[in-house]
Amino acid sequence: MKRILTLLLLLAAALQGYSQTQPAPQTYSFTVQEAVDYAITHKDSVVNAGLDVKSADYRVKEIIGQGFPQIDGTASFQDYLKIPTTLLPGEFFGAPAGTFIPVKFGVKYQSNLGVNASQLLFDPSYIIGLQGRKTYKELYSRAYTSTKIDVTARVTKAYYQVVVSNEQIKLLDANIAQLKQQVDQTTAQNKQGIVEKIDVDRIAVQYNNLVTSRENTLRLLALNYQLLKFQIGMPIEDNLTLKDGLDNIKIDENIIETVADTASYKNRIEYKFFETNLKLSEFDLKRIKAQFLPTLKANAAYTFSYQNNSFKDLYSASFPSSYIGLTLNVPIFSGGQRTNRVRQSEIALQKGKNNLMGMRNGLNLQAEQSKIIYQNSLQSLNNQKRNQELAREVLRVSKIKYQQGVGSSIEVTQAQTALEAADNLYIQSLYDALVSRVDLDRAFGKIQ
Repeated sequence: MKRILTLLLLLAAALQGYSQTQPAPQTYSFTVQEAVDYAITHKDSVVNAGLDVKSADYRVKEIIGQGFPQIDGTASFQDYLKIPTTLLPGEFFGAPAGTFIPVKFGVKYQSNLGVNASQLLFDPSYIIGLQGRKTYKELYSRAYTSTKIDVTARVTKAYYQVVVSNEQIKLLDANIAQLKQQVDQTTAQNKQGIVEKIDVDRIAVQYNNLVTSRENTLRLLALNYQLLKFQIGMPIEDNLTLKDGLDNIKIDENIIETVADTASYKNRIEYKFFETNLKLSEFDLKRIKAQFLPTLKANAAYTFSYQNNSFKDLYSASFPSSYIGLTLNVPIFSGGQRTNRVRQSEIALQKGKNNLMGMRNGLNLQAEQSKIIYQNSLQSLNNQKRNQELAREVLRVSKIKYQQGVGSSIEVTQAQTALEAADNLYIQSLYDALVSRVDLDRAFGKIQ
């Protein structure tokens, strides 16, 4: 028993120590733009895209370094357990012709220390690589921008989802409050014998359903907050509240008239990314063609040789040697490999041009679709607003008629159900309008 108690105390102490090392949850309150700004600096996909830009910069420096002098140090050591034997003609030593005398040349221990250097003097592939380094860096820079745009759109949509869910909670609270009042009134009237018990039950069923709907919506709201924190790269355990509500979010009905024309594809980062890829394909074709040209390189070396039959005296004397020279490499025949590589690169370049044309048409179509979808969503939102107001008015009149004895409880229940349906359609239309506005801005290159 004492052992168990001791183990529990140790475990409790360990857990307490672990909890103390964990950072305390932070609390944040963001507008839409602040949420986007937080995501740009914390979302893993954006951070990694920024690291890719840095990596591309180092890759360019690596390519540039190929044109600098290349210097290597070398060192070698050999212990000849058996010195190689060479056969020399016997007549050199007065022996009969056709005989050979075994002779050993060399010493047991040999060592070499040297420095080799080379300098690229002319290489067309290297020159073309230098010409394309700016385009190469531009490719990753645009990939970084594309990632930021994608994250901005997703964060904005997630933010709007929370805003709309909050609005839905408000509508449910208002409906629950007025329905609770109606339940209390009907219950009191039933006790007085004015209305039947079935009227109380009908309203109670609606009230219970509405309360359950609110509880479900609250759980979904908590999940939407978690999704928003995930989209901006915030730890799930941190607390987040929103500064912006529907009053701060403008749904501009005139935005269609101010967006760009059908040439909006030029503002899209996707199109610019394809353009950069096409430029790189052109440089690649030039690089492969340059492989038909000769290359020239300067070489130099300085070596210290050490030889001795005694290991301890191996480095007592050196025999230096050095040279300088040029190496010219002239491509003559490669079995058609270079020619076929050129043809493959030309095909890849043509495919890139075709893809660019397809991208332009696709982006223009996307822009037109986004305009139509946004217009339709605005029309649906306005229609649902009117329906919501009408449903609320129908419910008001139905309740008055019921109280005056010229209406039925079924009529009130149906009007309440119609109002709840109108509220749900309004919430859905509101979210659709907000999301389609984000898609519209993205389709016309307004998100950067």
